[in-house]
Amino acid sequence: MARVYNFSAGPAVLPEDVLREAAAEMLDYRGSGMSVNEMSHRSATFQEIIDTAESDLRELMGIPDSYRVLFLQGGDSLLFAAVFMNLAINKKADYIITGSWASKAYREAEILGDPKVIASSQDRNFSYIPDCSDLPIRADASYVYICQNNTIYGTAFHGLPNTKGHVLVADQSSMFLSEPVDVTDFGLIHAGVQKNVGPAGVQIVIVRDDLIPDDLPGVPTMLRFKTQADAGSLYNTPNCWGIYICGKVFKWVAGQGGLAGMRARNEEKAALLYDYLDESDLFRPTVEQGSRSRMNVTFVTGSADLDAMFVAEAAKQGLVSLKGHRSVGGMRASIYNAMPLAGVQKLVGFMRDFERTHTA
Repeated sequence: MARVYNFSAGPAVLPEDVLREAAAEMLDYRGSGMSVNEMSHRSATFQEIIDTAESDLRELMGIPDSYRVLFLQGGDSLLFAAVFMNLAINKKADYIITGSWASKAYREAEILGDPKVIASSQDRNFSYIPDCSDLPIRADASYVYICQNNTIYGTAFHGLPNTKGHVLVADQSSMFLSEPVDVTDFGLIHAGVQKNVGPAGVQIVIVRDDLIPDDLPGVPTMLRFKTQADAGSLYNTPNCWGIYICGKVFKWVAGQGGLAGMRARNEEKAALLYDYLDESDLFRPTVEQGSRSRMNVTFVTGSADLDAMFVAEAAKQGLVSLKGHRSVGGMRASIYNAMPLAGVQKLVGFMRDFERTHTA
């Protein structure tokens, strides 16, 4: 069976070159006589895998030596709590709410301390990014938190908030490695890799050294960033296979022109799809123009029945996982780094055909 164009929001499409290389090494990783899935995380072979992955990521993103790179487990859902426990030393942090994931991060912080919502786009169903030029940030807030790209609602920050000198923390899960970033703009970046980088089960944390507390009384060992920082992400058994695939994707991204190359590719794909949506009489984008994500494109027809018909017929054409998140409905095309331009071209062609057939 031919491979489909997979528009899933995550776990998501991976580069074919990476999958083929991993398949070739499945039974015997470079003469070791075993799969990466079988080898000890304490072995010299795996140590080289994780060291190379970190080195390549540092080079891709220009990560300074003053930041630690951690390969963790537990999902962003666990990191919502861990970030607050490690960085909100005075139990105060301010949150910008632009969708479900920032909301969940805020609710975890509520359990643990005194977070505050300082901006939100909930009033228009998270269809835009609020003005963040003059936020009411508390003087004693430990950090300001954003979800930089909102997978469910299809919005993205195209400029960073004015944090007035406060530390900025960003969930970059669904835009990680899709464009250049200045790591020094952030105190901490966290990202689940299952969108743009690898299989589900690895969370990457990039955190400035001085923000890692030496001691956190009452905080469990595995929720302290210092635990894994001191152990090189090997305090306990990591997701060896996931880190191995991430390492291959880092090399693939570098071979595609690095993050500047990724941005150019992603801008081309997103422009093709949004240009069609803006001219269509049947399909309507759900996000205001200046807030649109280049990774997750959300749209509707205005009819739930027609939306369902579109998703079903698209799947028959090898265009799969286009159903919108259950909380918002409609359609969502996630066009991450590994989605080729040909996939978006085929999707737009199918949408044009569907519109001709279903418009009076």
